Amino acid sequence: MKFKTLLAAGAAIAMGSTMASASTLDDVKAAGQIKCGVSQGLPGFSNPDDQGNWTGIDVDVCRAVSAAIFGDPDKVEYKPLSAKTRFTALQSGEIDVLSRNTTWTATRDNSLGLDFTGVTYYDGQGFMVRKDLGVKSATELSGAAVCTNTGTTTELNVADYFRAHGMDYTVVAFEKADEVVAAYDSGRCDVYTTDRSGLAAQRVKLSEPDAHVVLPEIISKEPLGPVVREGDNNWGDIVRWSLNAMIDAEELGVTSENVDQMKGSDNPGIKRLLGTEGDLGGQLGLSSDWAYNIIKKVGNYSEIYERNVGPNTPLKLERGVNALWTKGGILYAPPLR
Repeated sequence: MKFKTLLAAGAAIAMGSTMASASTLDDVKAAGQIKCGVSQGLPGFSNPDDQGNWTGIDVDVCRAVSAAIFGDPDKVEYKPLSAKTRFTALQSGEIDVLSRNTTWTATRDNSLGLDFTGVTYYDGQGFMVRKDLGVKSATELSGAAVCTNTGTTTELNVADYFRAHGMDYTVVAFEKADEVVAAYDSGRCDVYTTDRSGLAAQRVKLSEPDAHVVLPEIISKEPLGPVVREGDNNWGDIVRWSLNAMIDAEELGVTSENVDQMKGSDNPGIKRLLGTEGDLGGQLGLSSDWAYNIIKKVGNYSEIYERNVGPNTPLKLERGVNALWTKGGILYAPPLR
């Protein structure tokens, strides 16, 4: 099927110089809050309500780090960032951690002065089209105008996919996600491409959500996770192990509801996680109940998944590969010992 090309647009990623803090943990404690870079609004991942209250998986990562440090999940200042400006904001010290559906790639990890601290959500890039086009496969998209965000891996993946299949296309790119959604919804492009979780999230914003379909092809690996500045290993460890504590808690059956009862458990893994044995908190420069506070006030990984993007939310995303390794998925935390 051939499509009429509508528009062409493009942009380059602007990168700033690296400015590392001597001790991000000390700076955060002195400020009394964490500066967390999030998206400009992606339901299920980081999205504000009408009163400016942020929710989502990416937001809960920031809340977990806040709970680990302060014993309070709400010592966070959220800074909405576009895909184009997110890395510069982290490099310059405008934010302490970037938790904004960002794909972990070799180039970003090796050349930007940044460190990825884990995977919050395993994703893959997909395509969404209007049902009335009658398209059943991405291999039918030759000649299409494709809407996406600038400064993302999706632009590169689309180029690879269409070249590999010998198909022409025109990219229609915008800096802000809502601009992409509006352009697609108004018919300025034939296809909307981003991570499949992003398609599920943005679909609920369309004027007729049920008039669109996500095609079956997944054209990339998109491991999404939090990012910190390179050169402050302690801060990177705090963010990394805050995420791992939530994953490990799910595997050990520790939830926000039963965590007080679990403090009396004889299970050595639970005792180390909750700080009743060993000194994992001290190794991070935190109190012994750092992980207890995360689980009690934010939840384990399953809890944050189910309330933000799970089957009972508007996004209706099954766990899939994001299930624990013990349940058929690939989610796995290194041993907390």
